[in-house]
Amino acid sequence: MPWIDQFKGLSGLSPSIREMLVNRSTVVDVPEGTVIFGPGKAPDNLLLLLKGTVRVQQLSESGREIVLYRVNAGESCVLTTACLLAYEDYSAEGIAETDVSAVAIPRSVFDDLVSQSEIFRRFVFSAYSRRITDLFYIIEEIAFRRVDLRLAQKLIERAHGTDEVKATHAQMASELGTAREVVSRQLSEFQRRGWIVQSRGEIHLADRPALEAFAASD
Repeated sequence: MPWIDQFKGLSGLSPSIREMLVNRSTVVDVPEGTVIFGPGKAPDNLLLLLKGTVRVQQLSESGREIVLYRVNAGESCVLTTACLLAYEDYSAEGIAETDVSAVAIPRSVFDDLVSQSEIFRRFVFSAYSRRITDLFYIIEEIAFRRVDLRLAQKLIERAHGTDEVKATHAQMASELGTAREVVSRQLSEFQRRGWIVQSRGEIHLADRPALEAFAASD
């Protein structure tokens, strides 16, 4: 299956635009752990993910990290979109959380398609608007929702349907936009209640129903 068929928003492109997009773009493979972009760097390409996950995170002056969002297969990076549209450098970093395969659409092609193709514009701005909504939700979560409730929900989310979460306290803190000490203190309280069991780099959900009930109690 051609890579372009993995993106529903591009299915209506005219044959000539579709051919131009495919011919002038390149499929790239990036190993896990690679810093794909970072603060102060200008974007050269719009990346459309075919496989894997990219974590986009912000680093504060104090050194604290916060995960803004993740880009998964079938999605584009809206921070890159914003920087391409505004001709600005990145203000955050993107890291390959897994091995990644992606389509790199050069800036020149991006500019041409945004100006020439209504369908491509709709594809770009639909993804952009959805992610902006997600970011507002993150801001609301950090500003107004209790850390213990957010941590419980994040543990359930990161378990991916199992009872095991492979993450350090520092990683969980970056997911929640708080300090590692806060996460460590709260995890100790969850363990005291019998909801989890901690080990190095891993958290076992010992009482998942209780944790789920607590996460939903807000």
